[in-house]
Amino acid sequence: MVGLMHPQEIVERLAADWRNAGVEAGDVLLLHSSISRTLRRMREFGVTTPSPDLILDSFLAAIGDDGTLLLPLFNFDFTKGVPFDIRSTPSQMGALTEVGRLRAGAVRSGHPIYSFAILGRRAEDFRGLANVSGYGADSPFGELHRMGGKIGVLDLPDQNSQTFYHYVEESLSVPYRYRKSFTAPYTGEDGHAGPRTFELFVRDVENGVMTHVDPMGELLWERGLYQGDRPKQGAGLRTISAPAMYEMTAAVVAGGRAKGLLYDIQNP
Repeated sequence: MVGLMHPQEIVERLAADWRNAGVEAGDVLLLHSSISRTLRRMREFGVTTPSPDLILDSFLAAIGDDGTLLLPLFNFDFTKGVPFDIRSTPSQMGALTEVGRLRAGAVRSGHPIYSFAILGRRAEDFRGLANVSGYGADSPFGELHRMGGKIGVLDLPDQNSQTFYHYVEESLSVPYRYRKSFTAPYTGEDGHAGPRTFELFVRDVENGVMTHVDPMGELLWERGLYQGDRPKQGAGLRTISAPAMYEMTAAVVAGGRAKGLLYDIQNP
């Protein structure tokens, strides 16, 4: 263990790791994360009480004042009829995302299942965004794509992180998924509550469709589109350009290669 480090030194050390994985000042970055190993690394640095707040600070430092950070606040209770309140419904995507939701200045997008906390220069661009479809063209995934943003994944396989694949699949209307509606009580920023209906582009479970995207992730590595470290190696962060990921995934779908790379069929 090294000597005790000042919190700002920890932030700068982690930010350097993220930059080495392809994060740049001014990026619009969507981050999926598992932070348990990063917390352990912080203890090795000499931090006695490592916290998700310091990790959040490190990503904000890496993208700088002109950058924008998107954190997934996905919560699937709405699909079971549980009320959603944009002001208070917690994230189910881990401690870092919940810290981001509660951070001063965070803007939350409005889809009750696939919402995001947005921090940074372009956060206000997402205020009031309540896309009907979780992966639709007007969703934060679509905004990230149009902004030329990046996706970062910390210590997670594609299978447990890369929801952007489903945005590509919906934009191409792939035949192994379909639009499904969910209705439940919804409370907006103004406190107004009432039933609302939202959609997801879900897999065709009745025909045995199962999400199986890790092979696609391997293809992204092979093509040199991922930059950084694989999960549980080094700093554990990899990044990819959202437009490049879209183009590669769309080419796989157009080439009839989605089965085996993006999905598979589970026999009864």
